[in-house]
Amino acid sequence: MTRSHGFASSARRHNGEAPRGADLRARGIPIYLEVVAKRTFASAVDWPGWSRGARSEQEAIAALASYGDRYEAVVRAAVPTFNAPRDASEFKIVKRLKGNAGTDFGVPSLGLPSDGEPIAAAELERLARILEACWDAFDRAARSAKGLELCKGPRGGGRDLDKMTAHVVEADQAYMAQLGARPPKAASPATLHDAMLEAFRARARGLPFAEPRATKKPWTPRYFARRVGWHVLDHAWEIEDRAIQS
Repeated sequence: MTRSHGFASSARRHNGEAPRGADLRARGIPIYLEVVAKRTFASAVDWPGWSRGARSEQEAIAALASYGDRYEAVVRAAVPTFNAPRDASEFKIVKRLKGNAGTDFGVPSLGLPSDGEPIAAAELERLARILEACWDAFDRAARSAKGLELCKGPRGGGRDLDKMTAHVVEADQAYMAQLGARPPKAASPATLHDAMLEAFRARARGLPFAEPRATKKPWTPRYFARRVGWHVLDHAWEIEDRAIQS
């Protein structure tokens, strides 16, 4: 699935617009930590999908920095102003949160108190473009690994490519439901993604869903974007790391 990204970057997350290039580095890239006894997730506040976990805070922050170049390769076409940090010193920790059972299980499970703030139109479209870029990255990884064996190991429980692809689709359906919208039945991944973005925009704008669902505590659009982006990229990068090249 190929999408075109014809928008210019705008929207400044903390000033109505996302920081650009050198400006981003000068200010410090805002990240937050989600901490339990034996696991920490470090997540970029403004960049859905850029989230890594490890056993300690220091290791999680270092992992986030080490994945900066891979993340840049994913989002650069959608947001050309993004530049990966040189190292972890360019991060600025804006919040530490006490994690929960989901964190302990290995999932970034918490949003920020500020996630419920209104999202400017330009910022909303920037986040949508990043989500599209994450899905595109997964598609590219899956196509590149077609016909290749994936080495066995702890990541993904040793799923093969078809099972991993099905898992990502099932998770996307569940994530859409967490917005309070009912996912389309028997839809192609492209149709599902379009429906997810439609629901994402509707939730951010306070508009009704085409197919609402009774969800007790709907996710905020910002947390939805981070969670979806993290899950999709985590498995895209897993495929890249596990594919055995002949």
